[in-house]
Amino acid sequence: MTGDDVAGTPAAMGPRLRAAREHRGSTLTGVSRATGISPSTLSRIETGRRKPTLEVVLRLAKEYGVSLDELAGTAPAAEPRASALQRFGDDKAVLPLTRYVGGLHAHKHVLPAVQEPPARPRQASHDGWEWLCVLYGRLWLALGDQDLVLSAGDVAEFDTRDPHGVANAGSGPVEYLIMFGPQGERLRPRTPPAPGPRAR
Repeated sequence: MTGDDVAGTPAAMGPRLRAAREHRGSTLTGVSRATGISPSTLSRIETGRRKPTLEVVLRLAKEYGVSLDELAGTAPAAEPRASALQRFGDDKAVLPLTRYVGGLHAHKHVLPAVQEPPARPRQASHDGWEWLCVLYGRLWLALGDQDLVLSAGDVAEFDTRDPHGVANAGSGPVEYLIMFGPQGERLRPRTPPAPGPRAR
């Protein structure tokens, strides 16, 4: 690892910690009770507004049942084509696409193929705003009381304070992108509005 990689490792743990928590179906409040780390601190770490200390990382790694290598992004990958993906158990892999140092950031998620229809996705809520785009497969998005099935090319945008969760809605793998604004930042289209019908 280079010096820049080492310096950026704590800040880059945010999406991996969030993915590990969601994989276990834990809430920030539940993790806080188990670890003694306040929910606000956990939220700031997951959203890149605070770098975790080694003690905090060790507590969370133990609570989530993941290795420090997984959280640091240095764990060896099982598949060459997915060498950059960080795996959490058997049912999620996450590839951070930004250094996660605050503000808008992006990451790619991969859910493997499933043999049986899943239960309704576990839901969580937290501060922020999320934009989700399905690249491949079919994704089940449970958003509050709504159940949406998104296919390749479908996009969803929502306030993450609303309970939300995802699961594989098909038989094959699912790949999707997430852009997340920890302070509630939203994407700002800069293209002009579509013109009206052209005269023929």
